[in-house]
Amino acid sequence: MRQIAFYGKGGIGKSTISSNIAAAYAERGLNTLMIGCDPKSDCTRNLCGEVEIPTILDVSRDKEIERFGLEELVEGNKIKLDEIIYKGYSGVYCSECGGPKPGFGCAGRGVIVAIDLLKRLKIFEELKPDVVIYDVLGDVVCGGFAMPLRKGLADEVYVVTSVDYLAVYAANNICKGIGEFADKGGSPLGGIIYNVRGMLDDEAVVSDFAEQVGSQIIGHIPNAYLIAEAEIEGKTVIEYAPDSEIANLFRKLAQGIYTNTLTSVPTPLEQKEMMKIGQLIRKRTKEKYKRRASDINTNF
Repeated sequence: MRQIAFYGKGGIGKSTISSNIAAAYAERGLNTLMIGCDPKSDCTRNLCGEVEIPTILDVSRDKEIERFGLEELVEGNKIKLDEIIYKGYSGVYCSECGGPKPGFGCAGRGVIVAIDLLKRLKIFEELKPDVVIYDVLGDVVCGGFAMPLRKGLADEVYVVTSVDYLAVYAANNICKGIGEFADKGGSPLGGIIYNVRGMLDDEAVVSDFAEQVGSQIIGHIPNAYLIAEAEIEGKTVIEYAPDSEIANLFRKLAQGIYTNTLTSVPTPLEQKEMMKIGQLIRKRTKEKYKRRASDINTNF
């Protein structure tokens, strides 16, 4: 069983990438399980279409977990796997941890409870997945979201970023988290995924960052309209446009991750180095704006 975790700043495209990779594995005949670890509960949406699957925490609350406790829920068969697992596109098993009621509790704590429940229900023994994908909110400051790192649940972690300073900053923080737990049985870094967002597309910035922290760029996903078009339909690109170039890029990334053996314990950058990256991004963005303005003026 191969376990893979995807981390990154909120909105950076983790769910887009992880769901397409899950679809690519299922397409190859691999028994695939995707666990969404974001309180918004939308990690598996592209695999489930219009179906809104119940979250683990919602089902647990309905079964009165506060009254009975986690152990009694499992031992008393009050909660079953088929209540919290949904079969999505191409047979991918989908599960969403969910979050607390608004204003109550900690979302990270919810991830801990949800994954603990799945393990108690012997999910891996029952489903026998070849690949398990964790789609995790990028805030590793919280212990719950860092659980796949701390517990070494994942064989390796992949960090998604763009050429946006806050995205790179979050990626660096995730590297700190990986480094913090690596010598305590935690998960290593498998690589950086460059997912283009916004107007600036400059792979060299991300490549330099990856090299400085001691890692590699494992994949590059362009800012393609077809991705957004597929998601409007609640589908992965692999389902929506299976013969497209973008679908093949996701397949190539999935294969690269599956065969990757080059992992590392990253060396996160100090604030001084991060400031240099921020200055470089601002400089490149200004240059891009100037070129665009010049092109517009020339056309007029």
